[in-house]
Amino acid sequence: MTDLSAAGPALPRPGSAKRRSPLYLAWRRFAANKAALGAGIILLVIILMAIFAPLVSKTGPNEQAFLTKALAFPSSEHWFGIDDLGRDFFTRIVYGARVSLGIGLSAAVFSLLLGLPLGALAGYLGGRFDWVIMRIIELFSVVPPLLAALLLATLTRGGVWAIVLIAGLFGWVNVCLLVRAQVKSFREKEFIMAAQALGASPWHIVWRHLIPNSVSPVIVGFVLAIPLAMMLEASLSFLGIGVQPPTPSWGQMINVGMNFMYFYWHMAVFPVLALAVTILAASLLGDGLRDALDPTLKGR
Repeated sequence: MTDLSAAGPALPRPGSAKRRSPLYLAWRRFAANKAALGAGIILLVIILMAIFAPLVSKTGPNEQAFLTKALAFPSSEHWFGIDDLGRDFFTRIVYGARVSLGIGLSAAVFSLLLGLPLGALAGYLGGRFDWVIMRIIELFSVVPPLLAALLLATLTRGGVWAIVLIAGLFGWVNVCLLVRAQVKSFREKEFIMAAQALGASPWHIVWRHLIPNSVSPVIVGFVLAIPLAMMLEASLSFLGIGVQPPTPSWGQMINVGMNFMYFYWHMAVFPVLALAVTILAASLLGDGLRDALDPTLKGR
């Protein structure tokens, strides 16, 4: 009897295409990174708390509903205690997450809008355009971000949108470098050469071919820009030229808490922990995404 199993090519097993898909492999590498996976869960919880802050806390962030309990320590009724103005400190921390994450996300979007096209054009065109972009990047690299931000924030008198602009101006560099490196690696590929042979313009090639194939560094650059912007906002608010009261900001709350830290430790400890955990989670998530989406790791 003829062995039918030996005749012809073997049929693919059900689900094998899914197992070989780049997205599935990237997810498998990301899920194997326990630190990045845990950081993503923590960051998601913080984001959900910030979005649904009115449901998380019964009082407003500026409501002085507990003046008779001012500077009270943490308890079962007030998890993070009461601040010096009689406001629930847990509520202030939750609403402060809105400000910090909002500034971080807005600055990351600004960095993306600036760094993505510049990096793609520098990587594809090369030559003088690439030289100019690299010299600008070197200029931003040697200027201390905090000192420049102090100057710009002083000139603009601070505020949320001023901080978003300042953070975006310093955050686009990493996005630009990541996209530039990815585009340069694709520049000599067959599909790019085919598009050039068909007479496609550089703008068409960049926007229709190179940028869609540079999603991985774009995602990584976007995520890593968030903690940088949050740290810059906290530094400026701590120095008194960032987000102004009564708007809750973690940096501003740390500044106030420093005056009470020797007696009322909760005024400084909780905003520091909130900022540190959020920035650490965003950084670990960005590193995990970079490792998972790195094209050199495919197939391992």
